[in-house]
Amino acid sequence: VQLQASGGGLVQAGGSLRLSCDVSGYSGDAYNVGWFRQVPPKEREGVSCISRSDSSTLYKESVKGRFTVSSDNAKNTVYLQMNNLKPEDTAVYYCAATTGIALRPFCFSDPDIMVDDWGKGTLVTVSS
Repeated sequence: VQLQASGGGLVQAGGSLRLSCDVSGYSGDAYNVGWFRQVPPKEREGVSCISRSDSSTLYKESVKGRFTVSSDNAKNTVYLQMNNLKPEDTAVYYCAATTGIALRPFCFSDPDIMVDDWGKGTLVTVSS
């Protein structure tokens, strides 16, 4: 299983970025993909997650209305469109995947327990 995240960068407050996560190695659609972020020394936190099987989505409260997660099943790619970015969105963003775990606990419970596979992070920096 491989997850490859890309699309991070430096943007001014109010700007937009789109992150991409290429997923390979999972068979079928019975898995969830999520975006997590971390600002050391804080713990990684769930930002947004999507079910590949039914396309249901979840969002962290502070990103609702600004971030949109979507999936292109033909390309095995999951996107995170981030609009109206704020300095507090600055973090290393990771995509992750899991099977056999419901979407909410995958997204918002301890990721070290819930996540099967992690991609490498991509840095998002939002300047004020």
